[in-house]
Amino acid sequence: MAMLAYSFMLWLSLILIYGYTNSVHATVAHLPAGGRQTRFYDFKVQMKKIKKLCNSTEIVTINQMYPGPTIYAEEDDLIIVKVTNQTPQNITIHWHGVRQILSCWFDGPSYITQCPIQSGQSFTYKFTMVKQKGTFFWHAHASWLRATVHGALIVKPKPGVHYPFKFYEEKIVILGEYWQQDMVKLERQTMDSGGAPQIADAFTINGHPGPNYNCSRNDVYKIDVVPGKTYMLRLINAALNIEHYFSIANHNLTIVEADAEYVKPFTTDVLMLGPGQTMNVLVKADQSIGIYSMAMGPYMTTLGLAWQNTSSVAYFQYLDANLDSSPLPASLPLHDDSSPVKTIMDGLKSLTPAVDIPKEIDTNMFMVISLNAQKCMSKTPQKNCKGLNNSVFSASMNNISFSLPSVSILDAYYRDIDEIFTEDFPDAPLKFYDFVNGAPNSVTYDTSALIGTRVKVLEYGTNVQMIFQDTNTLGTENHPIHLHGYSFYVVGYGTGNYDSQTAKFNLEDPPYMNTIGVPKGGWAAIRFKADNPGVWFMHCHLEIHTSFGLSTTFIVKNGKGVLQTLPQPPTDLPLC
Repeated sequence: MAMLAYSFMLWLSLILIYGYTNSVHATVAHLPAGGRQTRFYDFKVQMKKIKKLCNSTEIVTINQMYPGPTIYAEEDDLIIVKVTNQTPQNITIHWHGVRQILSCWFDGPSYITQCPIQSGQSFTYKFTMVKQKGTFFWHAHASWLRATVHGALIVKPKPGVHYPFKFYEEKIVILGEYWQQDMVKLERQTMDSGGAPQIADAFTINGHPGPNYNCSRNDVYKIDVVPGKTYMLRLINAALNIEHYFSIANHNLTIVEADAEYVKPFTTDVLMLGPGQTMNVLVKADQSIGIYSMAMGPYMTTLGLAWQNTSSVAYFQYLDANLDSSPLPASLPLHDDSSPVKTIMDGLKSLTPAVDIPKEIDTNMFMVISLNAQKCMSKTPQKNCKGLNNSVFSASMNNISFSLPSVSILDAYYRDIDEIFTEDFPDAPLKFYDFVNGAPNSVTYDTSALIGTRVKVLEYGTNVQMIFQDTNTLGTENHPIHLHGYSFYVVGYGTGNYDSQTAKFNLEDPPYMNTIGVPKGGWAAIRFKADNPGVWFMHCHLEIHTSFGLSTTFIVKNGKGVLQTLPQPPTDLPLC
C-alpha cells in the first residue's frame, strides 16, 4: 500500500510539473483535507544597496531581502517559483536538500542541470516535496552569489502529523558570511590570481554581524523568549568558505533533526555546521532572566591561510530582561578543535531504523579528496600564480579537477550532444598511498591534478557505496561534501586512512544526510540507491573548493516505465 501511494504521488507530480494532461488541476484542487497543495512564489532577482560595517555595498538579493524570503510548504506539496532576473548577473537557484524526484531539470546548479537565467530573463522552477519535510534552504548556484542570495525552505509535516518532540515556538537562524564587494568580481579575481580567496568582512546571523564588528552595535539579531518555554531553532549554514561553530551562553542544545531528517535527540553545548548543513535544535529557556549571547565562530582546519576570526553574536533575550545589562558571553571551541565535531557525529543516529539501507553493494567508489597546486603556465606569474611556490591552486576528487562546461550537462546528455563531457570518472585513484601521512607535497612536481569534465554513469537502481578519504596534499582539511538529488546514509567515518579490515559501520540507525563533513585527515562512508534518473552534481560546499574543481557529476540512467524515466525539459529552460 505504501509503494502504491508513493507511485501515485510520483505520477501526480509528473502531471502537475510537466503538464502531461490538462484535466488534473481540478482534481488536485479537490483533494481531501491533508492532501497536497500547490505553493506559488515570485522571486525577483534585484540589486539592493545596504549599509553594514560603516559602508554601503550594492548586493544581489531576492525581492530586496537579505537573507531572502522564506518558502513555506508541507510534505508532498508542489512548489512553483518563478524567478525573474532584473540584475546584470547570470543566476540560478538551487533547492538544497530537495531530492527532485523526476524533476532534475529544476535542481538549479549552473551548467550542470541548466544554463543560467540571464539578465531580463525568467525561469519557473517546479518540484514536489515527495516524502520530505524539515529544514531546507535555497540559494544561488552561480558564481559566489550564494553569499547574499539565500533563504530558508521550511516544509512542515502533513496536517494531523505531529513532530516527535514538543516545543513552544520555532525560529529560523541562518549563518552567513558578508563581503563588502561584488561577489562575481571577487570569484573572478580569486581564480585569476591562482591564490587563496579574500576573507569575509564579517560573519552574520540572519544577515546581522552583531556588536563585535565596526558600526554594528545595533545591527544584531535577537530572539525574545519566555522563561520556561522550549524553542526549536532551525539552523542553516549558508556561508561560503568557512565552517562554523554555534553556541548559546549557559544553554544546552538538543539536536532533533539533521539535514531535514529526524535523529534521536542528542544534547550538546556546541554545534558545528559546515556550509550546506542544517540542524534543528531544541533550547529550553531555563536560566535566570537575562540576555544570553548566541555566538557563531570559525571552525578552520586549513594551515597557512587567513580567516575571519571575529565571532558574530546575536541575543537570546528573556522576557523582562534588563536591557541595560551586559549579555552573558557564549564560549566557542578553538578554531581548529575537531573534538566537538567528532562528538556530534558520534551522537547522530536516525530516529527510526534504516530499513532501506543498501546491504549488497553494486558500485563501490573510493573518493580521494585533495587540494592541489598546478604548475604556473602564465606569462605574468606575479599576477596569476599566487599559490604556494608560484603555483595555481586547484582541488580534485580522484585527482580529477572538475571543469564546468559552457552548456548544461543535463541538456547535453538528454539531447546526446558530443564533446561536452566524458564518461570516465574513475572509481578510485590511480595510485594508493599513505593519504594522511605520506601524501605528495613537492609543489608543483607531484601536486597537480588532471582537469576535465568527467562524469560517472550509474544504471538505475544501483546500490552505491562511496568512501571519501581526505589527503594531506597541501594539508588536511574538513570538507562538507554535498550530493544533489539524493540523501544518503552515513554508515561510517573515522580518522586516518580508511582500512576496510578495521572500519566500523553502522547499518542499524545511521543518519540520513545530504551533506557530510569528511573529517580532517580522515574518511567517511556513505550508501544510497541510485533510483532518481538525471544528472546530479556532487561537490565540496566550500565555494572556493568548488571553484577550484573539488566536484564531480553523476548521470543516473532511466529505469523502466514513466515513473523511472527523466521527463522532457520544460519549455522555458534558459539557453546558454
